[in-house]
Amino acid sequence: MSAQPQQVRNYLRELQHTICDALEAADGSGKFIEDRIDTAGGGVSAPRVLEEGTHIERSGVNFTHSVGTELPAAATARRPELAGRGFQAISLSLIVHPRNPYAPTTHANFRCFVATKEGEKPVWWMGGGYDLTPYYGFDEDAVHFHQTAKNACEPFGAAVYPRLKERCDEYFFLPHRGEARGVGGVFFDDFQLSGWDTTVAFLRSISASFIPAYLPILERRKNQEYGEKERDFQLYRRGRYVEFNLLQDRGTKYGIESGRRIEAVMCSMPPLVRWTYNHQPEPGSPEAVLYERYLHPQDWTNLP
Repeated sequence: MSAQPQQVRNYLRELQHTICDALEAADGSGKFIEDRIDTAGGGVSAPRVLEEGTHIERSGVNFTHSVGTELPAAATARRPELAGRGFQAISLSLIVHPRNPYAPTTHANFRCFVATKEGEKPVWWMGGGYDLTPYYGFDEDAVHFHQTAKNACEPFGAAVYPRLKERCDEYFFLPHRGEARGVGGVFFDDFQLSGWDTTVAFLRSISASFIPAYLPILERRKNQEYGEKERDFQLYRRGRYVEFNLLQDRGTKYGIESGRRIEAVMCSMPPLVRWTYNHQPEPGSPEAVLYERYLHPQDWTNLP
């Protein structure tokens, strides 16, 4: 089947509602507010944001369908042969910043690009994935998160999960710190399998697995007791998240260069954050364990 962007648009828009409903239920009080506008060529920008909930300090679940006559530079930097083509870009991107320091931040993105030129076949690809950024590490959380992603990948070949897991470890890395952002997950870009239908089926499988991967972790940690020390460390570590988003993240750069609303692009930022000069965790502390054990790539689905 040839590329049909409307098929992906309909699915991701419905997934946005499903994810928001699940997060509202987990929070118990917070509600997402949608700030929709229609854009040129039949596109739509529909960010949905929940702030100051009981357990979720901020979450943004943003749906975008962009239609344009020329791909922005962020999209053609790695694919210069596509310069000058018209395009449709459909994406669902989300972030969850829980209030409890023991509950990890998570990020997910699922997207489809279709580049067109009169008289030529469409050029298309999928991208996305999801990852986990704990402030305090727990083996059972990392194992569950990765095993769920692996299960979603396995129907499409045994090699898919290891490849996407490795890509995630490579991408979500802060080179200026020499440090991973978290415990990883799966990441894919410029991605195709055997054809459009199979690739869409994969996108549906991995995106549908996000809530089963993350929600049990949030439920397990959201009521865990914590104090000022844990909160301070959470805010300090959120600084790494900001650094990655502003310095490394291709999605942030694309959102700015493609003319998306800055408020929608930046709603992925944590609401509160702090930087402490030359912070050094106490040896043997849970904070030190995060660096020593959880910020190093490993096979979480096959622990010794």
